[in-house]
Formats: sequence, structure tokens, C-alpha cells
Amino acid sequence: MISHNIPLNETERLKSLNKYNILDTLPEEDFDAITKIAASICKTPISLVSIIDKNRQWFKSHHGLNTTETPRDISFCSHSILTPDELFIVNDATKDKRFYNNPLTINNPNVIFYAGAPLNSSDGYCLGTLCVIDITPRKLNKNQKENLKLLAKQVVNLLELRRKNVELLQANDEVLRLNKQLSAFAYKLSHDIKTPISGIKHLSEIIQEDYALALDSKGKSWLALISSSSTYLYSLVEGMLNFTKATNAEIVFETFNFENLLEQIKSSCNWQHTYIINYINCNITLKQSRIAFIQIFQNLLSNSIKFVGESQSIISITLEIESKFYKIIYKDNGPGIDKKYHEKVFELFETLEKSSSTGIGLPTVSDLLRRLGGSIKIESPKEKKSGIEFCIKIPIIKG
Repeated sequence: MISHNIPLNETERLKSLNKYNILDTLPEEDFDAITKIAASICKTPISLVSIIDKNRQWFKSHHGLNTTETPRDISFCSHSILTPDELFIVNDATKDKRFYNNPLTINNPNVIFYAGAPLNSSDGYCLGTLCVIDITPRKLNKNQKENLKLLAKQVVNLLELRRKNVELLQANDEVLRLNKQLSAFAYKLSHDIKTPISGIKHLSEIIQEDYALALDSKGKSWLALISSSSTYLYSLVEGMLNFTKATNAEIVFETFNFENLLEQIKSSCNWQHTYIINYINCNITLKQSRIAFIQIFQNLLSNSIKFVGESQSIISITLEIESKFYKIIYKDNGPGIDKKYHEKVFELFETLEKSSSTGIGLPTVSDLLRRLGGSIKIESPKEKKSGIEFCIKIPIIKG
């Protein structure tokens, strides 16, 4: 037996192979289908997808052979990867000085005929072969050879798809890791800033109450600016804290009455303006994330009441049940949102012109709904009138 040579690019070839994360993986139907077709076309009892590792050949698919690997130093495929641009064929191993006394020839599985088509990666390295094996001497005709090469390309396509999926998963894991770090940083920063801002806000209120008579008009103007700025910053920090909580909180599904939940939000919030909320078909029990629903509708209701101006805020919430979704129509009589901002308002820190909004509330709502598998969009008004209309869709959770 003549031992195989090692490819000159062996170190790089093994590095390329490791990118595919294919070694020692479970059988897959797509690979098994290819070896079955190859055996049928070439009329051989055995067909393998053979991957050449450092010291072994490992079979991703092994049609007609009840083993998953053999030592590399006796494998036929180790010879095959030395000629990555052509088929490697042994018509009769008993008459070939390289294989006549090979353990795989003289013992089970008695490899007499062998034909291997190279599995060349996208970066030019031969990872192994798609091979067919018989226990008697034989030859392949031109059509069988061409089909074997075509099937080998399909094996490579599957390997490339697998590699890209692995890279995508790794990239996704890295994005999730970085997002988690960023959220933790934003939460800590917001939390640490909240206390001094609260102190500034409180101090400005004390000065306004106790020293108003000692200030001239300019001093009062500066003090009002400090007060309004600290109030805005406090709202911004509070919004950031709520946003990071919302985007990282675990989703837990509970059963609750929708109308009762909205009433609980009303009773827990100290809104300054007067308002009316009309419920239409909301007295329904849902199974969804109760915490997410509270955050979603607390944000929407706060916006409606805060931005209505001096007039009374009138809000209507309608619940409709579709085949797979709850559809919630939310309307108010506020100033509305110009059509050019209908998508932008759901992006973090995007605000309307001349608005005191922090640009966090609606992005929080949108992100929560996305995590629930739902969506929110602004409907264009059917007639010219003030106000906003949101269409919210949330999946129905059964069981």
C-alpha cells in the first residue's frame, strides 16, 4: 500500500474546513438524498459524502455503509483530494499498487471500485469527496461521471449554505451581546443621572416658592428655563429607563380583562388634563403579556392627554378579533401627526417639529409590539380632522 501525500495547503485547508462546523454533526436528509441518488446513477451499493479531517475521513452521509469514519492514512479519499480539479477513479483496486493491500480493500467493506468527485469550497480548498464504491471492478460511463460531478457541486452548495447560516448565527449572537451591553450601559447611565436631575428640578421649585420676590424678571426667566430644562431631562431619562426595561424584559403571557387593565392604568396615572376614554368591545379576556400591555397603553394614553393642549382629551379604544390577531383601533382628538412623520415617529429619539416629546414613547410601544409578534401603524384619516388613529395588531395566544 502506498500512503497518500499531504496537500501543500493542508494547514489552510483545515482552517477552511473548520469554518463549516460540519464535523460530527447529525445526519441530514439533504445529504442522504444526494448519496442515494449518486449510488443509483452509478449503480453502486455504496456512496459517501466524505470529509477529510486531520487524521480521519468522516462521513456526513454514508449510503450502504454502516460506519461514520475511517483512519485518513488508509482512505481512498485522501488520494482524491490531491487532484481537486478532476475525478479520482480506481477501476480495480486489486490491480492498483496504491491499494491492492489496503485494509479497506482486503477487508470489509472490500473497496474494489472507487470514484470520487472533489468537494471544493468557495475559497478553493478541497474538503473531501462525494464518492461511489463497489465491491467488484467496474467503470463509469461519461454520463455517470458528469452526474457525479454535478451532485458533488450540490453537496458543496449545502455546505456553503450551512457555513453562511453558522456565520449569520454567530453575527446575530454578537449583535445580541453588544445590544445587551449597550442596554445595560444606558440603564446605568440613565439611573445615575436621574438623581442629580431630580435634585436640580426640586431645588428650582424651592427657589421659585421661597425667593420669587427677590428675583428680577431676568432671574425669573433663567429660573423658569432651568425648571423646564430639568423637567425635560427628567422625562428623557425616565423614558430611557422605561425603554431599556421594555426591550430587555422577559415576555410572560397572562390572562387578563382588557378593559379592566385600561381602567387600572387610568387609576395609577396622575394626568393633569381632563380626558374621556370610550371603550368599544374592550370587555374581553385576553391571553398576552400583561406588563407589555400596560407599558404600551400607558405610553399611548399619556401622549394623547399630554399633547391635546388646553382642550379636553377624547380617546376611543376599539377591540376587534380577527382570525389570528387582535386588532385594536386607538383614536384621539389631539393635534395629530403629519403624514411625513408616520414612520419616523417609531424611531428612537425622532421628534416632531416644535414638540416637547423625548422621542422615546412610541419607539418603546413599537419595540414591545415587535417582541410580541405584533405591529403598530398610523392610519391616514378618512376625512380632514384633527387627531391620531393607530392600528395595532397583536397575535392571539391560544391555550
